[in-house]
Amino acid sequence: MSINRRRFLTQAGLGAITATTAGSRLLDSGNALAAAGNDRDPLSADGPLAVEALADPAAALGPVPFHGPWQAGILTAPQPAACFASFDVFAENRAALVDLLRSLTGIARFLTGGGAPENLGPTAPPSDSGTLGPIVPADGLTITVSVGSTLFDSRYGLASRKPLHLKAMPSFPNDNLDPAQTGGDVLLQICAGSADTAIHALREIARQTYGVMQIRWRLDGLVAPARPSGVPRNHLAFKDGIANPNVDDPVVGNQLLWVTDGIGEPEWAVGGSYHVCRIIKMFIEFWDRVSLTEQQQMIGRFRDSGAPLDGHLESDIPDYRADPHGAVIPLNAHIRLANPRTSETDPSRIYRRGYNYDRGVDRNGNLDMGLIFNAFQQNLERQFEATQRRLVGEPMVDYVSPVGGGYFFALPGVQTAEDWYARGLIED
Repeated sequence: MSINRRRFLTQAGLGAITATTAGSRLLDSGNALAAAGNDRDPLSADGPLAVEALADPAAALGPVPFHGPWQAGILTAPQPAACFASFDVFAENRAALVDLLRSLTGIARFLTGGGAPENLGPTAPPSDSGTLGPIVPADGLTITVSVGSTLFDSRYGLASRKPLHLKAMPSFPNDNLDPAQTGGDVLLQICAGSADTAIHALREIARQTYGVMQIRWRLDGLVAPARPSGVPRNHLAFKDGIANPNVDDPVVGNQLLWVTDGIGEPEWAVGGSYHVCRIIKMFIEFWDRVSLTEQQQMIGRFRDSGAPLDGHLESDIPDYRADPHGAVIPLNAHIRLANPRTSETDPSRIYRRGYNYDRGVDRNGNLDMGLIFNAFQQNLERQFEATQRRLVGEPMVDYVSPVGGGYFFALPGVQTAEDWYARGLIED
């Protein structure tokens, strides 16, 4: 009978680890008995505490300012962990919607700042789940609130105040959208230094808004560490997010990212941004059978360095004018279609803030892994949709499939302690 080499080595390794651990525990137990003078039954003694020697990872990231002209979590450098949750709103009327938005603001303001939860007394349920301990750490937490086009239906009298380009996300060629993973009235992008901080925030929001808004779909994400350096990699092993526009520059931000005065949008929307969130499943098992040369030609970059195929560093800008026929970087390479780098296509650039996801296996036994494509822009039609049309039919469509997500509008920032989410939208 043949033995699978990898399985044998794995089991052998686990056995060695188990034996070593068991031996260490027996030694500790023996020392404890010796110290106690052998007058204790070993079965009644507790083992050593399973104390992690590392410091609390939440201490690494401090609070991100909550108040400002736009929300945190857009220009904020992507934190390691994220949770994206779409909600359906069931507020009975406009007044109940206001109560919901005020409540959501208060929850987010406290959680992002951190601190001791309110003590409601010995007979009341705790004001916090307690999963982060008695003191809630800030841990770089940001909660970015975006609204979908369905919030502007007839329920709350907001139809005339809908952002100019906001609509339901259409199904593009090569999409395979699942209605259960698509759309929603409100999208929360919750990002933090650690996964338990993000999940804790979602749990608190879901608990305190229960009955008024309900989770429609949810997906957790992560940003991998740089390996070995530079921009993090996605599950296809390529560096993802290299060519973002410099939206920190106000000139660029006011043309590509933020809704500004004088572009036809409602006055209340100034300081907001159109938010595209797409769940893109990757067919990992098929991708891993493709030659490295073909993978690099489909992407247009070297896998190891992230450099364009005509360059040496990930920061190098591809020179398409010197390669008009695609002899070096194919004309249908992903980076060339997504960003042709011409004066005509520069206004369609988008600001990406993506996360990897891993949901185990799908119903067919395949790995359920992919990318939470997450992008912000000033104009859906001019930017994301124009880019998406250029990508229709690219070679990558055989290895990825968008299965959910939606179009949303990231609300302007909460500016003061008396302000609340969407106040300008609700109040005339």
